[in-house]
Amino acid sequence: MAEMDLVAEFPQPSGVARWAEVMARFAAGLGAQGRRVVLVTSGGTKVPLEARPVRFLDNFSSGRRGASSAEAFLAAGYGVLFLYRARSAFPFAHRFPPQTWLSALRPSGPSPSGLLSLEAEENALPGFAVALRSYQEAAAAGTFLAVEFTTLADYLHLLQAAAQALNPLGSSAMFYLAAAVSDFYIPVSEMPEHKILSSGGALQITMKMVPKMLSPLVKDWAPKAFVISFKLETDPSIVIDRARNALEVYRHQVVVANILESRRSFVVIITKDSETKLLLSEKEIEKGVEIEQKIVVDLQSRHTAFIQDQN
Repeated sequence: MAEMDLVAEFPQPSGVARWAEVMARFAAGLGAQGRRVVLVTSGGTKVPLEARPVRFLDNFSSGRRGASSAEAFLAAGYGVLFLYRARSAFPFAHRFPPQTWLSALRPSGPSPSGLLSLEAEENALPGFAVALRSYQEAAAAGTFLAVEFTTLADYLHLLQAAAQALNPLGSSAMFYLAAAVSDFYIPVSEMPEHKILSSGGALQITMKMVPKMLSPLVKDWAPKAFVISFKLETDPSIVIDRARNALEVYRHQVVVANILESRRSFVVIITKDSETKLLLSEKEIEKGVEIEQKIVVDLQSRHTAFIQDQN
């Protein structure tokens, strides 16, 4: 998909140019240190049904996989560019929704002017202090950059800008495309300007297919990068074949195949010539191990081999 087509179909949202500069500086700084950088896309995409949108087409994705994976990549030494849907799960915070810390945290008493001191029983927020320190260390080291999107158009333009930012890193760049991107959209030229009235009776909507951005990413935007896509299905009998078809069509390196019901405990890592099953045991689940930790360990070793092959 050419750049002019992207702009024609999805007018560039405000702020993309500024974020493009920020992402380019982030990638260049880490590249100068010799650090690998991964773009993690996360969460679902909202597709507006009106030009001044009140209603949207959405999907189930909470962004948990992307958030957990970003944490694992940071622990593995990667710089992480985290492109995430607004209000979806966030690294180091997704295990602590507001209802957990609102009741656990309390002011610790008088504090110097301008400071707020809080305290909590350690067992009331297990792991909270570790997560907070990990996030702050990554932020201070400059190895983590979060970029927020809301609509499908935001995502597509920011993905292109991120790919162009990481392209100079060559094989040291990884794309971990975990966002659940909508397959359908309504062109701006075909949207009603105002809210669709419910008094008009049954609603019929005709939607176009969203162009597959994986193709220009692999071929043009970052052709030397290590690229991972995800294939989620509800029918186990077709998921492997569909994953292999994606590899053949787009010519990238890895597809992570998973089934909706078991996606948090079982995936299959598929390459051109291999299938690797990753499974959490019951003991691992009880201990709070997340499947993303195993996914990242596996992909890190594959990325190392990919870099060696490219060099």
